[in-house]
Formats: sequence, structure tokens, C-alpha cells
Amino acid sequence: LQIKKAGVSVEKREIYLISIGTGKTKILIWSQMHGDESTATMALFDIFNFFLADDNFNQLREKLLNETSIFFIPMLNPDGAEKFQRRNALHIDLNRDAIRLESPEAKILKSIRDNLNPQFGFNLHDQSKIYTAGKTFGSAAISFFAPPYNYADDINDVRKNTMEVIVKIHNALSPLISGHVGRFDAGFEPEAFGDNFIKWGTSSILIESGNWNNDSEKQFIRKLNFIALLTAFDSIADKNYENIDIKDYYQIPKNEKLLFDKLFRNLFVEYMNEKYVIDIGVNIEEDKTGNDITYYYKSSIDDIGDLSGYFGYDEFDCSGMKVEPGKVYPEIFNSLEDIKKFDFKNLYEEGYLFVKMIDNSDILEF
Repeated sequence: LQIKKAGVSVEKREIYLISIGTGKTKILIWSQMHGDESTATMALFDIFNFFLADDNFNQLREKLLNETSIFFIPMLNPDGAEKFQRRNALHIDLNRDAIRLESPEAKILKSIRDNLNPQFGFNLHDQSKIYTAGKTFGSAAISFFAPPYNYADDINDVRKNTMEVIVKIHNALSPLISGHVGRFDAGFEPEAFGDNFIKWGTSSILIESGNWNNDSEKQFIRKLNFIALLTAFDSIADKNYENIDIKDYYQIPKNEKLLFDKLFRNLFVEYMNEKYVIDIGVNIEEDKTGNDITYYYKSSIDDIGDLSGYFGYDEFDCSGMKVEPGKVYPEIFNSLEDIKKFDFKNLYEEGYLFVKMIDNSDILEF
């Protein structure tokens, strides 16, 4: 592995370029241009360990090292990663800075691409867990996209190569996670890097790490990225992607926003002496506590009504159950310590969702 400093971020954190292989076909991979999308970054270090190993896969390693030269930017947005936020320190979305190139991070990526002129590029991201692979209950564990290079959605040879490699990856993953591989569907973004990579002559493959039930740390999705990348490298080294019919790309089911974390079906509410049957979809998100490292989970109601066309990671048939507003506990507390003495499970069961505390500056600072 050859490691060199490629530049620094807005806040002067170092950004590295790692390379391996001596082949003519160049591949450029960048991860975590959105600071809070770290799944593929973990997988890249698995890839590094793979190349450094000595085992039954030596023949594959030798082929990849002889036929390709692979360049990695494991973390393009270290400032965003430090705060675990999407954007960089200037609150610029790096993936939308391919033309103006205001951010130093975007300038680094563009400069590396121009110097290398790689045949293939891999743009690695995380996507929301609300996506399904098609109109099914199957979560999109991993999704792929061949970005367009114009509003007409035309297909040139560069984009065609992208689609062909994606089909090879899809065919490798489908037996492992049948029904959980999706096709990200988006229009042309004139300021986005993936779209412009195609325009500049690099076949750019977008990989979105989605969600797998009970895998909140995405360690299973990490493995899928590892398999996807090695499959792509192998296909590029052999050039067997050229045998693929791009019609198969459009057979990959499109991502749909059809999932909730919790879906409560067949509840009823009373309003002005009338009863109404509703479903409630709840999603759970991480929320930082303020120090950028620790976080808690926050639930919110995202939709109410007839949600029969949607799915939940967890679903509950609440037939006969009534929806009532949460109550405020009547006692006023002096401190957080007093509140912590209560059994919150019992409070919830009794319908209390809120407590009141005296406005004390010391407590508020705590």
C-alpha cells in the first residue's frame, strides 16, 4: 500500500490517498464525502487488510494487482466526520460542489481525478433506512446507481460501463440477500460529482449502504460493501462486464420510500363523538447529545392514516386500541435526580409522557 497526503480539509485535517497495484486500468474510490456516512469507510479498511493477507485468495490478489491500479480516498470529509454531520465545516455538501469547487475537499477530489484520469470511479455513501428494494417489504440493504450526465438521461459508453459493472455486483449479491438489492433512482444533478465523473470520462458507480434489520451498526452492510467492491474489481480486471446486457440494469428494482421503524395498524381515534380507524408510522433517529460523540434515539410520528401500502421493520396489529394524547405528570420536580427515581415504564403505561421541573439555571446548565 502506498500512502500519501493528498491535502487538508477546511479545518486543516489531513486527507490521504492510498494506492495499490500496477495495472493499466485505473480505479478511484472515495468514501465519507458525507461525514456521517461511514459504512463504506469501514469496508475500505477490510479491503486493505485483504490485499495485505496471504491465503487462498492469493491468485485473485495477484490478478487485481497486475491488471488494475486502485486509488482510495478513505475519508474525504474529515471535518464532517469529526462532528458526524453530512456537510463539511463550511456546511457545504461536498457531493454538490463538483463545478464551483469552493471547498478544499472538492478541489482535492477533482485534482486527483484529473491527474489519474481513472477509467472507473466508486462513490460510496449511506442511505436512509426507509428505502425498500421495489414495492416490497424488503429493506434496501445496498443500492446502486449509474448517474446520468445530462437531463436527457442519455447513455454513452462511459455510463454503459457503469451499468454493466453494477449488474455484475447485483448478480453476486442477490443470492446472499435476495430481495434486498435496490437501484437508486435520481435525476441529473449538474453540480454533483458522480454525474460529472461520467461527463469527464470516468465510469462512476454510486453505492448506497442501506439498512438490514437488527444491524444498527451496519456491520453486515459493511460485509456487503466488501463483496461488492471485490466483485467489481474482479470484473474490471477480467473485463467480463462487457458481456452484460444493460437491460438487466433496469431490472434491478427501484428504491421506494415504504418503510417505518414501527408501524401500528388499525388503531382508532375519537373526535367530536365519531370514531376513525388509522395507522401510525413511527421512525427512530439518532440525535446527538451536544458533544458530537454520544447520542440517543428519538422517535417521531412520520405519518398517520391509511398506511396499508407501507411496511414496518416491526408491525403491530392494534385492532380495538384507542389513541389518546399523552398526559403531563402533575407533580413538579426540583431536579433531574428526583425525576430519575421514577420507573419510566410505569409512567408510560399510565399514559404520562411529560414531567415538569423547576426552571433552575444550575439544572439547565447540567
